[in-house]
Amino acid sequence: MASFTSPTSLSFFSSSLFVPSSHKTVNSLSLSRPAKSSLYPFTIRSELTTLPILSFTGEKVGETCLDLKSAPPETARAVVHRAIITDQQNARRGTASTRTRGEVRGGGRKPYPQKKTGKARRGSQRTPLRPGGGVIFGPKPRDWSIKINRKEKRLAISTALSSAVESMTVVEDFGDKFPVPKTQEFTAAMRRWGIDPKEKSMFLMTQVADNVKLSSRNIGTLRMLTPRTLNLFDILNAERLVLTPAVVDFLNARYGMDYDGDSEEDGEFEEGEGGEEDGEEAAQEGAESDEN
Repeated sequence: MASFTSPTSLSFFSSSLFVPSSHKTVNSLSLSRPAKSSLYPFTIRSELTTLPILSFTGEKVGETCLDLKSAPPETARAVVHRAIITDQQNARRGTASTRTRGEVRGGGRKPYPQKKTGKARRGSQRTPLRPGGGVIFGPKPRDWSIKINRKEKRLAISTALSSAVESMTVVEDFGDKFPVPKTQEFTAAMRRWGIDPKEKSMFLMTQVADNVKLSSRNIGTLRMLTPRTLNLFDILNAERLVLTPAVVDFLNARYGMDYDGDSEEDGEFEEGEGGEEDGEEAAQEGAESDEN
């Protein structure tokens, strides 16, 4: 029977989303929606934060700015919670199935007479009260998926990223710094950036080089992601976030105040569901061209 359990290591409840931030805010903007009723009480704000850029050797070489949308504190918890529950519930396959007493094999003959045996009345050997019998109220295949709006999902991700600013580290692109795969060199680089390899860390890069992927895959506490595989669970579950300047520019363009995001392609790119569909369409087009 499939069951849903929330991991105890999830750092959402201890996130800085619900405590005052100690980072210096350079600029703050707020967009208020005119509320015609009590159904729209919230506002979406944007905070501009300055982050230092570290080189591969751990030295500061510059600064960059992260400007993301964020839900107000009174609604941030609800928005992020709804998004993470939606992701985890949609991941359930819903294939658990049991057989009732009418579906199990056997039980067609009455095991013993109704009376004069001193035993309880029994009409079948496949009753749920006996081993090998049916299951009472057991699970059946079902669809667990629930819907969430694209803008709400995007706001949850940007809010989670904004709450993790204190644990962010921006590093120059180091894809060409590993001529050969070497886990020891990767952990040494993490220590130079002030990251403990034993801490849960998430690396977000626009493109992951092969040697970087091979060098980091033996570190069990590390997650290497790209913008297509970015998800809310890994953001909340990580204790340290490592970005590159190109990723910071992508996040500002993707989750900033100037982004509309009303097209269907944006939703497919964000949720990472467009790959198989694009492949099937390309295959159909190729088959039609062969027939012609």
